Amino acid sequence: MTKAEEFDKARRLAYKGDFSLVEKLYDPDCKHFDHRAGMEVNLDTQNAIMSAYENSIFGPFRVIYENEEFLCIHRYVKWTQQLKTYSYKNASEGEGPGIQQELVTKQPIYWTMISCLEFKNVKIVRHETAFEVLDYDPSEGEDWNWEDYE
Repeated sequence: MTKAEEFDKARRLAYKGDFSLVEKLYDPDCKHFDHRAGMEVNLDTQNAIMSAYENSIFGPFRVIYENEEFLCIHRYVKWTQQLKTYSYKNASEGEGPGIQQELVTKQPIYWTMISCLEFKNVKIVRHETAFEVLDYDPSEGEDWNWEDYE
C-alpha cells in the first residue's frame, strides 16, 4: 500500500471514530496546523477536531506528489451536519412533562482539500491541510458518486 493509500484509509476511518490506523501512521509528537481552528495542534487535538466531523464522506483522492519523505494529496469531502434539538413539553399539552429530542440534518457542505505530510522514519511528523468550501457538488458530471465511498 502506498503512503497516499495508507493516509487516505487512516483519515476515512478516523472521521468515523476509528483512530487505530492514525495512531500507527503518526508520530506521537506530530504537529498539525488546522485551518479550522486557526492554530497548530497536537495529535490528540487533531483527533478531537476530526470527531466533530463524523458525518464526512471522502471521495476519490489524487496524488500530487509522493516520495519517502513527503506526500501531497488532493481529496473532495462531503459533510452533512446533524444537530440534535431539544424541546420541552409541559403537562398542559397533554403529554406530561418531558424533553423531546429530534435529529435535524442540514444540507451537505462540499470541500476540496489538499494535504501535505512530512515523514521521518516512516511516521508522519508534520501535517497541514488547506481546504476550500465549494458551492457545488464535485461529483456532478464525474464518473464517481458519493455512495461509492460511504
